[in-house]
Amino acid sequence: MNTTNSTDQGTARESAARAPRRITSLDALRGFALCGILLVNIPYQLMEMPKRDGDSPVHPVPAFLDLFVHQRFFPVFAFLFGLSFALFLESAARRSPRPRLLLARRLVVLGVLGLAHQQLHPGEALLPYAVFGLLILLPASWLPTRVVLTAGLLGSVASVTLAGGGMASIPGLFLLGLAVARPGVARTLDRRTGQLTVVLVLAVVGAVAATWLEHVYPSAGPYATRIAAAAGLLGAAAYAAGLLLVLRTRLGRPLSAVLEPLGRTALTNYLTATLVVLAAAGPLGLRHSSRWVTAMVLAAAVIAAQTLFSRWWLARFRYGPLEWVLRCLTWWNVVPLRRSQP
Repeated sequence: MNTTNSTDQGTARESAARAPRRITSLDALRGFALCGILLVNIPYQLMEMPKRDGDSPVHPVPAFLDLFVHQRFFPVFAFLFGLSFALFLESAARRSPRPRLLLARRLVVLGVLGLAHQQLHPGEALLPYAVFGLLILLPASWLPTRVVLTAGLLGSVASVTLAGGGMASIPGLFLLGLAVARPGVARTLDRRTGQLTVVLVLAVVGAVAATWLEHVYPSAGPYATRIAAAAGLLGAAAYAAGLLLVLRTRLGRPLSAVLEPLGRTALTNYLTATLVVLAAAGPLGLRHSSRWVTAMVLAAAVIAAQTLFSRWWLARFRYGPLEWVLRCLTWWNVVPLRRSQP
């Protein structure tokens, strides 16, 4: 790894003062999505915990997760990934004459991390994110915004109506995030209360209707997965708009104190949560069990520990541990980590 001065490094230092500030509300939203994804991932990491014992009714915890969590946070994370892609491209273009090369390198590194993570958690998100980023987002970065927005809308609708959501929703959500970031929407969220309120109301109405259909007609044949995907996508939009509005109230400061550090170190927290859950599963007897309450307590403990660690770490360092590694490999340079470093 080259640590000598180069054109890219010099440009980076010259433009550092002009770099825009972090959008803290998006950090908080990313941290919020991370919490929900942990709740969804735990049952899969613990070998598909059964939702009921024999002929007994469905346990209330998985019933709650199906109703309010499952498929509600993955879309938020995917949308934010596309949006962050655009913000990074914008930032990299000020620091390097080859911003897309940096993005490609960043996605390759994420893909390698995802491939390693797949060995512990099959079905994890990083690897498909990296693949779709290279195949979809990178080429789309040359397209006009209206084309990207139209493709994102069509892709999202098609992923629900034709594929029933899941991984098929990634391309559309990526493109929507990319399109929304370009006109500067992400940097003017504090001035979009009315628009966020409209999104919240429409999304809540649609999510309630779709969730009602999902649970009143759970065996709706080929339409069941499509209804569930629609409920998840609309629920994700409601959660995102709702949180962005709540962050402006008196609850905003305590919520931000918890969620922002989680969001700023999302890569580190996402990967280390898997290690902690798998390590704790044996001693707690969670594998193949129906100890849902214990699993949720474990999730709460992981989130609390990661919040404390993230706050402690970011008070001393500029980036999370794995975020720093990703940044170094992206720029192919040892990036200063400690806050005391120039």
